[in-house]
Amino acid sequence: MISRAFSLSSVLVLLVLSCTATASAQLVVLPAPRLLTTMPMGGQVGSTVEVTITGENIENVSELLFSTPKITARPVTDADGKLVENKFLVTIAPDAPVGVHDARVMSRLGMSTARAFSVNTLAEMTRTAANNSIETALKLPANTICNAVMTKRAIDFYSFEGRKGQRVAVDCAAAGIDSRLTPVVIIADTKGQDLLVNRTGGVIDFTPPADGTYLVKVNDLTYQGGERHFYRLALQEVTGDGPAPQQPTTTSVSAVSWPPDGLSPNPGESETEPNNSAAEAQKVTLPLDVAGSFYPAADVDTYEFSAKKGEVWWVEVASERLGLNTDPFVLVQKVTGTGAEETLIDVAELYDIASPMKVSTNGYSYDGPPYDAGSPDVLGKVEIKEDGLYRLQVRDLFGGTRNEPGNRYRLLVRQAQPDFALATWAVHMTLRNGDRAAFSKPISLRAGASMVFEVAVVRRDGFDGEIELSMDGLPAGVTASGLKIPSGKNVGHLVISADAAAKRGASLANVVGRATINGEVVTRSCRLASMEWPVKDAKGEIPSPRLFADIPVSVSDAEPSPLTISAAEDKVWEVGAGETLKIPLKAEWRGEFSGTSMKLKAYGAGFEGIKEFDLPVKATSTEAIIDLAALKTPPGEYTIAFYGSAVAKYSYNPDAVKAAEELKKKAEAEAAAVAAEAKKLAGDAANAPTEKKSEMANAARIAAEKQKAADAIMAKAVEKMKVVTDAAAPKDIVDIYVSKPIRVSVKSAEPAPAAAVTTVKK
Repeated sequence: MISRAFSLSSVLVLLVLSCTATASAQLVVLPAPRLLTTMPMGGQVGSTVEVTITGENIENVSELLFSTPKITARPVTDADGKLVENKFLVTIAPDAPVGVHDARVMSRLGMSTARAFSVNTLAEMTRTAANNSIETALKLPANTICNAVMTKRAIDFYSFEGRKGQRVAVDCAAAGIDSRLTPVVIIADTKGQDLLVNRTGGVIDFTPPADGTYLVKVNDLTYQGGERHFYRLALQEVTGDGPAPQQPTTTSVSAVSWPPDGLSPNPGESETEPNNSAAEAQKVTLPLDVAGSFYPAADVDTYEFSAKKGEVWWVEVASERLGLNTDPFVLVQKVTGTGAEETLIDVAELYDIASPMKVSTNGYSYDGPPYDAGSPDVLGKVEIKEDGLYRLQVRDLFGGTRNEPGNRYRLLVRQAQPDFALATWAVHMTLRNGDRAAFSKPISLRAGASMVFEVAVVRRDGFDGEIELSMDGLPAGVTASGLKIPSGKNVGHLVISADAAAKRGASLANVVGRATINGEVVTRSCRLASMEWPVKDAKGEIPSPRLFADIPVSVSDAEPSPLTISAAEDKVWEVGAGETLKIPLKAEWRGEFSGTSMKLKAYGAGFEGIKEFDLPVKATSTEAIIDLAALKTPPGEYTIAFYGSAVAKYSYNPDAVKAAEELKKKAEAEAAAVAAEAKKLAGDAANAPTEKKSEMANAARIAAEKQKAADAIMAKAVEKMKVVTDAAAPKDIVDIYVSKPIRVSVKSAEPAPAAAVTTVKK
């Protein structure tokens, strides 16, 4: 089972030009276990459902685990008590929280990546037959969710009984549950004539004009399909006139900065319409915590308040971070005069929350990571220069024509509350083929391996201090060291290492950042981000990242890391400021590597500017020579790690070849024995006396059926042998190799001794 602990992830563009000749044939990143699909993709509270999984690199699956203890699973067994491969009975407790949870499997190589698993209160069903025409439309009862996989180059049809005046919500969950589907949902009449269309992935709010049968048509925007294009189609009756209900969704990386620590779950007040014009402005006092909505279309909510000279107020709007497709904007103006003499003077315009780091310009280029902890929401300050009356307007820059009451927001106006929020992701590589499979790296360590995670900080209300990073709750044999985020910087690193002798294990870990704010130590948890899918060709696929509910860390002893780098001694390396530090390194090579050497650089504040140096391939030692005078590293305690890229020959699971070969030999022997018996019985039946002919013919028929079954088993064994043999064929794989963390203490330079003074008597 899994205990409580885990970590993070980062982005780095490394050019492996030394291997240009073989770059096109190289794979990027050693294989990692990835859970790709579950069917169904969720279930109703208080139910048990059989779930079938698919994935890559997930042999010897022993457990299916979830990010809430309220969902449990056990393997399915057949009538003979044997395990059915990749099938589990999943039990959802009656008090399981409604929402999206993360599912993972424990496999030969450790804990897999996650896949969304939704829990709802509605009845559930799974489509089992094709429904690509009006005639084959699947009947969808009210208040039901149907799990399905999109049919390629086709439209899936559903039917439901509508009652005049009974409002219903039709919601196709796809992107919010890790699907590759871009759904187009249409409500049509019984003849298939379109009534309402949604191409943006939102809810269709429909009130039938008459009793009768209506159709729901679902297709992908570009008519893609297959097992990765799954969806959950919900049909729900709606009472009252509030927003239509929507299925729960995963959380975007931008949401890491929401909510502020200590914020009440319920706002202090609500906006009161109409409040669009100056004459209708809603009168408020500061500080302010108000809930509103960008509704109707082109809505502008106006709040009026008094403020005094010298006051500084921080304004924050959350809407996109609530999972909505909105782009809030805030305008603050000073009001002078009244009536026809009224004049408005702009004080502040507040737009997006900036990303803490440069991100990719198009989601897949090499000029930055696709992880964006910034947001279209608002977080900025307003400085009051004069006593007087002020107005604050909030609007959605996307909302000019959209009439969606569900596009809500929460507006906070507060005095400074300095704070920070953290998100992390694994280091990745980008080569010519654009492979970003590393973006979906789980924290599944091979024995002797280290992984680096980039930690990004979103700073709040002027906080600019240093942040110490740490990680606990790790499995036995695994350690982690945080490389601090310096004052004024927005990025740090975390290194997680598995001992070469570490045994198989897993846990749920915690990553935290600690800082001193206003004289008090503040601790904040860090969220893990990763890609929903491994991207093998970033030129054709745009990576899609999200946050995850927990941080599982696992270690596998099924195969060791091809390379382990560490300091020759496990100690604190002391050096004076401005001096030269020499750190001897040792390397353990396990396998065949290309090239003559790998270039090493350093992670860690104060040391990232060191000149790269060589680690010769197969050399068991080298030396890092660090010129602190050139780096200008100030006195202090530091943790650093060296890293570089290398190409290794890698064979995937060679033990499986031996097992498959044994299975093949056994199947061939059994098939031969059954065939010989069938041949003998067939001959006996042909020569049997009349009174025995029927009996012998029946025995021969049974033997022939056994032979057919044995041949099928043998064919399966032969195919299995081919698959595992092909997988185990040596391949060039380039990856990042990181040293175990190294502690360095930079001491203040000793003052020069005073010059000797000689006194001469006259």
